[in-house]
Amino acid sequence: MSLKLGIHTGPQDLSMEELLRVWRRADEAGFHWASVWDHFYANPLNLREDPCFEGVASMAALAGATSNMRVGCLVFCALFRNPSLLAKAAVTIDHLSGGRAEIGIGAGWFEEEFREFGYDFPPLGQRFEQLEETLQIVRSLWRDPVTNFEGKYYRLPGAVGSPKPLNPNMRLWVGGNGPRRTPRLAAQYADGYNVPYQPPEVIRERLDALEQACERLGRDPAEIGTSVNLRFHMRAHAGDSDADPPDNYVPGSITGTAQQAIDRIGEYVETGVGGLNIAFRPPINWDAYEAFIEDVLPVFHTASA
Repeated sequence: MSLKLGIHTGPQDLSMEELLRVWRRADEAGFHWASVWDHFYANPLNLREDPCFEGVASMAALAGATSNMRVGCLVFCALFRNPSLLAKAAVTIDHLSGGRAEIGIGAGWFEEEFREFGYDFPPLGQRFEQLEETLQIVRSLWRDPVTNFEGKYYRLPGAVGSPKPLNPNMRLWVGGNGPRRTPRLAAQYADGYNVPYQPPEVIRERLDALEQACERLGRDPAEIGTSVNLRFHMRAHAGDSDADPPDNYVPGSITGTAQQAIDRIGEYVETGVGGLNIAFRPPINWDAYEAFIEDVLPVFHTASA
């Protein structure tokens, strides 16, 4: 079976030492990808005092701690930073990583963190409008000699993005669960489309929506990479009970033994999705992580391209 396997680490409720340990082990093991997320509060929001590291700095730490994997964020919130700042930060990390960086951008959804950290939380339609302008600006600053942009929310009168990414085809992802607008934005502006924590039947629906959007735009859907994030609740040994579905179980999860994980991932392979990222929530079951590396990872092709 051919699939690009990665890891996804929300930098919450973990020390930086633990995050570095996860990333470095994945890099050694041959995973294709590692990503962080972009939140001010841990998710789910149990205690506001639960630690949660900032996304850009966490991605830079990930880049500096690894040598082989693609590194990214799934996803940066379009409304947390000026699009030009996000574009420059991503290029900086790309140079830091030796050309291994990619980023995803989404519209944002976690209302408490918006309001309590001083951000407006506009209606969903406006958040998608700002996401669309952000995608256009980031893409242009990466690829065009000069960016002249006049939008409803942002204006760039002759910005020159320099340096450009080391990888001239540095991927820009769109991520989210939306069934219509998100696939359309991915088809129009992005190089990758990520859907988090959904079962195989929903992933197939989202990929169909992406293909339909590409057809309307006259774009080849094969140009767009696709991936899904799955919660990681696998057990290290067949007799273990500590990895039974937890309270925060979602349908897009990996549970059970290594063989059950292989079978579950096989269901996603059948949808046609190109990549799958196992997403950690603390506390990390280190024995299960090692079991995945030893027993599941070798079953799938993890090409670095």
